[in-house]
Amino acid sequence: MAQDSRQAGTQLWGRPPVEPPVRALDDVDQALVHALQIAPRASWTRIGAVVGLDAVTVARRWNRLTEAGAAWISCYPAPVLATAGEGLLAFVEVDCANGSLLTVARALAEQPHVTAVEHVSGDRDLLITVLAPDLAALTRWVTQGLGSMTGIVATRTHLASTVYTEGSRWRLRALDREQIARLADLEPTRGEAPVFPLTDMDHALMAALSTDGRATYRALAETCGASPDTVRRRLGRLFAAGMFQTRCEVARPLSEWPVTVILWGRAAAGQLETVARLVTGVREVRLCAGVTGRHNVLVVAWVKSLADAQRFEVRLNERVPDLEIRDRAVALWLMKVSGHLLDERGYRLGAVPLDVRSAGAVAGG
Repeated sequence: MAQDSRQAGTQLWGRPPVEPPVRALDDVDQALVHALQIAPRASWTRIGAVVGLDAVTVARRWNRLTEAGAAWISCYPAPVLATAGEGLLAFVEVDCANGSLLTVARALAEQPHVTAVEHVSGDRDLLITVLAPDLAALTRWVTQGLGSMTGIVATRTHLASTVYTEGSRWRLRALDREQIARLADLEPTRGEAPVFPLTDMDHALMAALSTDGRATYRALAETCGASPDTVRRRLGRLFAAGMFQTRCEVARPLSEWPVTVILWGRAAAGQLETVARLVTGVREVRLCAGVTGRHNVLVVAWVKSLADAQRFEVRLNERVPDLEIRDRAVALWLMKVSGHLLDERGYRLGAVPLDVRSAGAVAGG
């Protein structure tokens, strides 16, 4: 099975697998990752001051991790955009014809509006996360693009009505309270600034930051054809309104929670908010969203093992008895996460720049 997995990785991403140069995170690496989860774009000088190292050392440490695909920083449209009517988020289950899963996964992963592709266990082959500017664009893509793609047998689309928590809030928990507080002070204040329509420049900034969430203002300016000061001001406004969300990720084998569990559940309409609030308080939970369809709650959690997946469901049921779990799956291979392509072990191989607008440009397969 290990040999099949290595061959699958070669087939899917077009490069032979190699042994990861980083097999474990030491205490300094863990502190650095945790710091960047809190303040992804803070300067190395400030990050170093908190973790007790000089700027050169922390920058060198981070470069080592990123070059190994062990950690990376992404950026993506925040849920507030969908809430304000500036786009939407959908989860699509995909059933593949025999022998076509890798071909379908590759085609989906190459699409800029498909932020995540997961090979999962259970009653579907793939679970994908899709961004679209509006319902019309999503419908057009699902029916004409996805619907005509060779190798797909059936799809089921679930719209996200509300995202109660998502991965950017998850922490490695390697720092103490005082360090966390100092880093939190470095992050821009997200006040009550209203959401505004995204411009072409905003989309260009999103595409660039989605592949490298720490890209400098100068590099972003060159990409967008603007001055660094203009980029700085624009990003300041986007982050202040909570429209862009940065996230520091770590390769799953390097965390204490290498197994991803996906649960579909149902709560009474009048209890959905209360249920969601209780679910988001569970440490293992990475995502909790209200969805449309035969289920109205989607939960994604990280757990320590397959055995722990069952124990997690028991713990969740005890904490949230009003949530009825109706279906479950385990991610066999996280192929794409927030635009970043991963090998079968969870290490980063590359990225596809995100572009929510591409869902409106149908391209069949």
